[in-house]
Amino acid sequence: MNTLDINRNRMLVRVTQFGAEHRDRFPAAGPAGRLFAAISTAVDQLGAHATAESSGDAAARDGALSKAAAREALRQALDTIARTARAFDVGTPGLGGRFRLPSVRNDHELTTAACSFSMDAAPLKALFLTHGLPKTFIADLKAAVVAFDRTSQDRFAACALRAAARAGIHTAISSALVALNRLDALVLNAFRDEPVRVAAWASAKHVTRVRTRGRRTPIPSLPSAAAGRTPAARATAAGSDSLTTDAGTSA
Repeated sequence: MNTLDINRNRMLVRVTQFGAEHRDRFPAAGPAGRLFAAISTAVDQLGAHATAESSGDAAARDGALSKAAAREALRQALDTIARTARAFDVGTPGLGGRFRLPSVRNDHELTTAACSFSMDAAPLKALFLTHGLPKTFIADLKAAVVAFDRTSQDRFAACALRAAARAGIHTAISSALVALNRLDALVLNAFRDEPVRVAAWASAKHVTRVRTRGRRTPIPSLPSAAAGRTPAARATAAGSDSLTTDAGTSA
């Protein structure tokens, strides 16, 4: 999760705790109780998604390293065959520069060249062996392709896991904020004559605003529901309804 998601998650945990501490005022079967339950469910989902995202991040990093190593092994195998073929290219009937490396060495071009090299080298295997390549050079090339494909697929799967986790985080936070938007009015109505609890609620639903390169990123405030407050409650909660303050840096 990025910094804003972390701050929102912490806020939702505080809101859930606030609901648990005032369960006597917000029965589970009532509208506020159901909204607190929805936010609690979102908090649980965020924990699971954050764990999956962390696992996906680690797997993607490992996958990138493994893919780079497998790619380099494949490239070296191709370079070795191409270099050896140049040694007997002149005067060898039918060779015709078939073992030329692709000018653009992206993943597709490398694997395509490897397939072509392995097929073209088979009838010329004895000639390659007389020029110092090991007996297993064709099998080694095929194994390098398989390893490269496997690491590519593993990294793709890790990136997909991470993307799914991030989507889940976004969905859970969005649904929780919708519930919180509705819950705010109910809590303020319940505690309209209790400024201390109104202040505690404002503190619970507060989210730290993040800065990106010195520029502040605003986070929308919840409705204040000021019309339902007593003058004392409005004075206590003044300036506290916003979900944001200035602090932190973007991850």
